[in-house]
Amino acid sequence: MSKYMSPITSDSLINLCSEISINDKINVEDYNRYNVKRGLRNSDGTGVMAGLTRICSVDGYYIQDGERVPRPGMLKFRGLDVNELVKGFREDDRFGFEEVAWLLICGALPTKDQLEKFRNVLAECRELPEDFIEDMIMKAPSANIMNKMSRSVLALYSYDDNPDDISVENVLRQCIQLIAQLPSVMSYAYQVKRRHFYKKSMYIHQPKPELCTAQSILRAIRSDRMFTDEEAKLLDLCLILHSEHGGGNNSTFATRVLTSSGTDTYSAIAAGIGSLKGPRHGGANIKVREMTTLMAEEISDITNEGQVADYLKKIIHKQAGDGSGLVYGMGHAIYTMSDPRAVLLKAAAKDFIKTEEFARRFEQLELIEKLTPEIFRKEKGNMKPICANVDLYSGLIFDMLGIPEDLFTPIFTVSRMAGWAAHRLEEISTGGRIIRPAYKNVSLPNKYITLADRTEENVMHSDMYIPSEERFTF
Repeated sequence: MSKYMSPITSDSLINLCSEISINDKINVEDYNRYNVKRGLRNSDGTGVMAGLTRICSVDGYYIQDGERVPRPGMLKFRGLDVNELVKGFREDDRFGFEEVAWLLICGALPTKDQLEKFRNVLAECRELPEDFIEDMIMKAPSANIMNKMSRSVLALYSYDDNPDDISVENVLRQCIQLIAQLPSVMSYAYQVKRRHFYKKSMYIHQPKPELCTAQSILRAIRSDRMFTDEEAKLLDLCLILHSEHGGGNNSTFATRVLTSSGTDTYSAIAAGIGSLKGPRHGGANIKVREMTTLMAEEISDITNEGQVADYLKKIIHKQAGDGSGLVYGMGHAIYTMSDPRAVLLKAAAKDFIKTEEFARRFEQLELIEKLTPEIFRKEKGNMKPICANVDLYSGLIFDMLGIPEDLFTPIFTVSRMAGWAAHRLEEISTGGRIIRPAYKNVSLPNKYITLADRTEENVMHSDMYIPSEERFTF
């Protein structure tokens, strides 16, 4: 495939960016002056209340006398504690993701007969439309699986005989199909990337209808199609815990925002995928892996508490890691004392460890979890409670399952599709208004200047000035 070369030069872009950075600059003080909720967050860090939902609750503190009081984290799907759900699946020794998807969408646990029929429908829908793999995935390989998934979802619009009908019945049909098809899209996109970018063999296995989602994924991405029941149930746990996390997370909110405009399902879900791709959202587990890999390269013993503590101090002071000052996998906007997803994944990871290498990496993550809060208190004076979040241990689990880094965030996407579906249907059923927050314009009044009279000095909108040799030209 030939590579498209843009006619815009790098020097031109640099010069143009100089002008943009000046004319788009907003004084930080103005946010406080106009009481702007940056990031849709209140001054105490809580989220601005933008809507109501019956799908999921995320609790990590309570308010007493106007103050946030930390508490162990709780995650509930339709009022059911996720810990109780996982416990039930384990006691019955069965897979749970499909049941959770039904619960999120329909609002109640399915009967045995309903669950069986739902699984059969998902199995029937896993096959992609005829020629879709060749025309939409193979012919345009993507270096990023998330972008390919987003493009493929938009392309599925063209294969739908009734794509724009936003009745609950039609949207439910579309969402169920996407829950079934996204794992297939992900698997095929990964195989095409292997062939095109890594020059490795591509293997495509036809889905088996009797397999659940977790089993289907492992079968599709492995050359020998083999996996153990223990492996599949561990991946199933990951799918359950990533399936939903309230209406305020970035990708779900993006899905609801687009849904409120009356757009089609494929456009709304593609927006959610685009959001989840970001390293501040679904891509955070990859940042954890990058951080821990760098740490292993730069210290002699990743299980030595002193060495790990010293390295974390360097990260916080932007002297190590990616220079952001962030300890990835630690901290959450809502959870304070604990993230229930991280607690479950940590326990599952510990039980699954098979090699000394993974045992050492697990110990490294435990040290990061243990040391980070105190180091932040001492080095930054940050007294807020900090706990491990879901991303700290999920990457290690994916590594132990032999899942390539290319698929870390796409698997998150496959599971979160269930939550997006539930929120899209709820927004259609109860929203009623287009979501439209306000932005305050802080630009100064300006006058139109004819082209003949414009000079570099009189067209600048800032007290900062860019010399003519640095200004933008093509």
